[in-house]
Amino acid sequence: MKRNFVLALASLIGTIIGAGIFAVPFTMAQSGIITCFFYFLLLGLVVMFLHLFFAEVILRTKGRYRLAGLAEKYLGKNAKAVTVFATAIGTGGALLAYVILAGRFAYLIWPVFSTFSWSIIFWFLFSFLVFLGIKSIASVELWLNLGLFLALALVFIFCLPKIEAANFTLIGFDNLFLPFGVILFGLMGTSAIPEAAVILKNKKQIKKVIIIASLITVSFSALFGLLVSGVTGPLTTGEPFAGLSTFLGRGVVLLGGFFGLLAISSSFLVLANYLKNSLRFDLRLPHTLAFILACGLPLFLFLIGFRQFISVIGLVGTVMGLIEGIIIVLLYKKAKQKGDKKPAFTLKLPRFLPYFIIAVLALGALVQLLIS
Repeated sequence: MKRNFVLALASLIGTIIGAGIFAVPFTMAQSGIITCFFYFLLLGLVVMFLHLFFAEVILRTKGRYRLAGLAEKYLGKNAKAVTVFATAIGTGGALLAYVILAGRFAYLIWPVFSTFSWSIIFWFLFSFLVFLGIKSIASVELWLNLGLFLALALVFIFCLPKIEAANFTLIGFDNLFLPFGVILFGLMGTSAIPEAAVILKNKKQIKKVIIIASLITVSFSALFGLLVSGVTGPLTTGEPFAGLSTFLGRGVVLLGGFFGLLAISSSFLVLANYLKNSLRFDLRLPHTLAFILACGLPLFLFLIGFRQFISVIGLVGTVMGLIEGIIIVLLYKKAKQKGDKKPAFTLKLPRFLPYFIIAVLALGALVQLLIS
């Protein structure tokens, strides 16, 4: 397997596996393993096809574009404005999830302050780095994510002998729709598709990269949820790793918390810088105002009471999945007609599939909004 292929695959997997995976055990314990496996199968396919659609759009277009630029090129300035707005809300929501998660990881490691205080400390320190424009962290993100994967693998190994069948819930009828937004949030990796296309010399391989990455991330996330909920059962909480300390010992949990904190720290810096620069270059905002909006939004939401990790990523995943999904489907259809470059691959799919994907995302969003 060639180096560029491995790098592109690692980039996509590293982008997808993030904060969302830590919500899966609680969701599985509440909704049941059959329910969650159904959502993993359905949404895994939906997201995989959206990534494939986006990849084909990129390969049909001359020059280097991101989602907002492609929206302007094919759908007009209004579509670009909607895309930028959606990116800001979605990225801001993800940053909020990192702030919440950082407080919990830090408290797990060193419970000298409350989770609230740790979240504020984390936000202050890393927002300051964003203001300074620190970008070098992106170069070590791969190693931090590798550390997280190793820590999770260690958790897997220690969990296996302690799983009890009685801890599994097959179907949680009171929480049938809980997994939708959580799993959708945890599987989306649209922002990494352009980078993967750049890395690959043989552009046709991006199709294979997306399919393999989808299989790995769905399997990894589902297995993590299955193992952890199989150990902690009804004691499974939305606090990452916290419920495992009784069963696995504090040392293993500390290792997971430490690498988790490092990984989300790097992700916060990369995402916050990305949002700040998007506001600067797409909306022509001054540097300071772009920084205030990029880093101030997650803090504002945190302070006014949005501190429930599961609820935040469920809502963000649902809303962002719907908006990004619709934009990508529209881009795919337009690029098929007006693309200015012959693509390395062309998807041959049933005509109803793009509309089916939109219907799934819209129905999921409607149900989530009604029950939230």
